[in-house]
Amino acid sequence: MWMSFWQWLGQRTVAFFREMGTVSILLYRILIGIPSIFRDHHLVLKQMLEAGVNSLPLVSVVSIFTGAVSAWQAAYQMEGLMGGLVSMNYLGSGVSAAIFIELSPVLVAIVIAGRVGASIAAELGTMRVTEQIDALEALAIDPVRYLAVPRFVAGWTMLPMLVVYSYLVAHLGAYVVAHFLLDVSTSTFFGSVQRSFSIYNIFSGLVKSFVFGGGTALIGCSIGFQTEGGAEGVGKATIKAFVFSSAFILIGDYVLAMILF
Repeated sequence: MWMSFWQWLGQRTVAFFREMGTVSILLYRILIGIPSIFRDHHLVLKQMLEAGVNSLPLVSVVSIFTGAVSAWQAAYQMEGLMGGLVSMNYLGSGVSAAIFIELSPVLVAIVIAGRVGASIAAELGTMRVTEQIDALEALAIDPVRYLAVPRFVAGWTMLPMLVVYSYLVAHLGAYVVAHFLLDVSTSTFFGSVQRSFSIYNIFSGLVKSFVFGGGTALIGCSIGFQTEGGAEGVGKATIKAFVFSSAFILIGDYVLAMILF
């Protein structure tokens, strides 16, 4: 029994480092292929449209309700658990800091991991099992340059833009709840936001979004290139991409929080 456990642990450890090596090699090939985006700008723009513009409706819904529920929960903490010891004048301050530092970067990244990261894995996985990637190699076209680089650049650049958009929409959702349901005046809410406003909070959220966007696209590309097993393999690759991307985002959020704060 113990022997089988140690064998299982050893196999999983070797598989982990093999996977990390594969992702690292792919990242290196993507980075040296980035200068090609000027020649393949139409591919990059297409992926930016898919990853960014087409994600706006979903990001809007997530962001407005993120702001709304954060305002409601903050008011509950101030008036309920704290016995009214904290004034509602600080509502905007607390909600704004949470949106800038954690809520928008993490939640938008997870949404994009589900919508874009899994889509990348499914698309490239389908191309792998149908031998379209092999056909590109036969035509002397580098699959990494043609397929991975545009998707990586799009994920790396568009997620921060979506996070900035989420900042605005989430504050709007928080304001609607605070003003119409909690009787907090407009001047009180936005005055509190202004008093606690910090460029560093925005900077830290954008740093996280750059890392999450690039990492999500990289994981999707890596898993897509390794897909095998036909339609069933594509389905497993899609799930794997979302699970790994979500884990990367949450673990990365903790590590970056330790570094930035």
